[in-house]
Amino acid sequence: QVIFALNQTLLQQESLRAGSFQIPYTTEDLIKHYNCGDLNSIIFNHDTSQVPNFINATLPPHERVTAQEIDSYFRQELIYKRNERMGRRVKNLLEEYPDKSFFFAFGAGHFMGNNTVIDVLRREGYEVEHTPAGQAI
Repeated sequence: QVIFALNQTLLQQESLRAGSFQIPYTTEDLIKHYNCGDLNSIIFNHDTSQVPNFINATLPPHERVTAQEIDSYFRQELIYKRNERMGRRVKNLLEEYPDKSFFFAFGAGHFMGNNTVIDVLRREGYEVEHTPAGQAI
């Protein structure tokens, strides 16, 4: 599985360099949507935007199964569990120091797809507000 994942990642990178494959959005697109508070945009609703895409229609059936297993593993380990840990850390700090004020800043990847840090905190009963760029806190 590791060799398969490495090969697929390298093939994807080679396609990017050759110009035969393009990422559907740019870093500027991420920044624009984040600054506008548009975390429900198509960009932020994809879990797979954070990990290489291993599943494609050209794979033979036995390799497609491997690709799906790897994709599922990465999604669980690199996205969902990471956001759960970060959300719990924020919750624990808020509960441990209830008289303190906090400011938390996260990379854009923590707002993408399902089970984001925001989702974790909202499930715990917290109200989370977006602060647009340039707005005083």
